[in-house]
Amino acid sequence: MDRDLVKILSYDVDSFTFEQAVEYACSHSGQIVTINPEMIANAQKSVDFSNVIKNAELVVADGIGVEIGLKILGHNVKRIPGIELGKALLNKFSESGKSVAFIGAKQEVVDKAIENLKVEIPELNVVYSHNGYFSDDNEILSDVEKCHPDLVLVALGSPKQEFFIHSLNQYLPNATMIGLGGSFDVWAGAVKRAPKIWQKFGLEWLYRTIKEPQRFKRIFPTLPLFIIKVLKERVLNK
Repeated sequence: MDRDLVKILSYDVDSFTFEQAVEYACSHSGQIVTINPEMIANAQKSVDFSNVIKNAELVVADGIGVEIGLKILGHNVKRIPGIELGKALLNKFSESGKSVAFIGAKQEVVDKAIENLKVEIPELNVVYSHNGYFSDDNEILSDVEKCHPDLVLVALGSPKQEFFIHSLNQYLPNATMIGLGGSFDVWAGAVKRAPKIWQKFGLEWLYRTIKEPQRFKRIFPTLPLFIIKVLKERVLNK
């Protein structure tokens, strides 16, 4: 399966359906980026972060803002929530007898997430786990390399998790790796996802902002400015 890329604000995004993204990720090693407007805004300010995104092996539209932006540009690409893609990959890799590593969150959170996931996925083979509170990346990178996981889930928050995965890619060129933000907290039961109706209409970001008001400064003015930039890009491309 070849990648079918569309572009938004100079960044390539894969136009796969959810099922196609899972299939591609299971058959191709490398870094998966679950892109959203905030990440694009940060990348536009950082050449290093921009390069990480542009060199990823798979880039899916995680944020509803990216889905809307692509629609404005004439591309019908549905969002693929990172937490759902991560769960699907855990199932697929476990069914195939492959191993997994978890890196991120608090120790009790990652431990509980793994415990809960093993109930859902009995075949889950975790060969490495570590909390996200470490100062020496090289030590963790070396430790993970020794365990040779086939799938690595990293929940350090963006852009730290993307930089970490980019470095880890040099140690584990045959592994599939994805950054999943706060997914471990959800799997551990420490944080609840938005109700299905909010998810259906792409309003999970709003639900989380209501529940966590401190996120407001991250969302605004980033989201409206992102849409304005996309509208300008549409005009320029006409």
